[in-house]
Amino acid sequence: MPTLHLTGPLGTSISVDVQDDRDILNTLRKYGKGGWTSGDIPAGGLSLPLAMADNFDWTLIGARPYTNADGEQAVMYKGQSYKRRELDEVDTKKLKLPKIVKYSRGARPTDPPHLKEGEEGGVQYVTLISFRGNGKVIEAYVDPNKATVGTGARNNDRAQERATAEAPF
Repeated sequence: MPTLHLTGPLGTSISVDVQDDRDILNTLRKYGKGGWTSGDIPAGGLSLPLAMADNFDWTLIGARPYTNADGEQAVMYKGQSYKRRELDEVDTKKLKLPKIVKYSRGARPTDPPHLKEGEEGGVQYVTLISFRGNGKVIEAYVDPNKATVGTGARNNDRAQERATAEAPF
C-alpha cells in the first residue's frame, strides 16, 4: 500500500495511505485543493509539454491558479505567487529556442542558491514550472475540468483511469 507524505500550507506534515497505485493522483488532487504538497520542486522547476500549458491540473502539486490585480495569470504555491510568462520562439542563425510558457517569480535572498536562475548580482528568478516542446499531453495530469472538448464524462473518466495507471512513477 503506497503512502503519500504531504505538507500543508501551515507546515503541518501528514502521511496518507493510498489503497492502490491508481488512487495516487486522485488523492493528490483531493489534498492539493487545500494547498497540501507532496514534495519539493526541483531546481529549474518542473518541465512538461507545451500542449499542457492551459490544461495542467495545478492541484497535483498543491498550487492554485488565479488572476492578479493587473489581469495576469498566476499560481499560488506554498505561499508564493508565480506569474505566467510566455517566451516566444527564437529562430535565428545564432540561437534557436522553442516557445516556452513558464511560471516564475523574482528570487529572494532567502531562496536556496540552487533554485535561483539568472546572473549573480543581476535579476534572478525561481521557476515553478515550464511548458515547452512538442511532447504529448500526459492525460493523467490534465485538469478534469479542462478535459478535451467532445469527450463524454464517462469516456474521460476511463481515459483518466488508464493514464493514471500508466503515469510515470
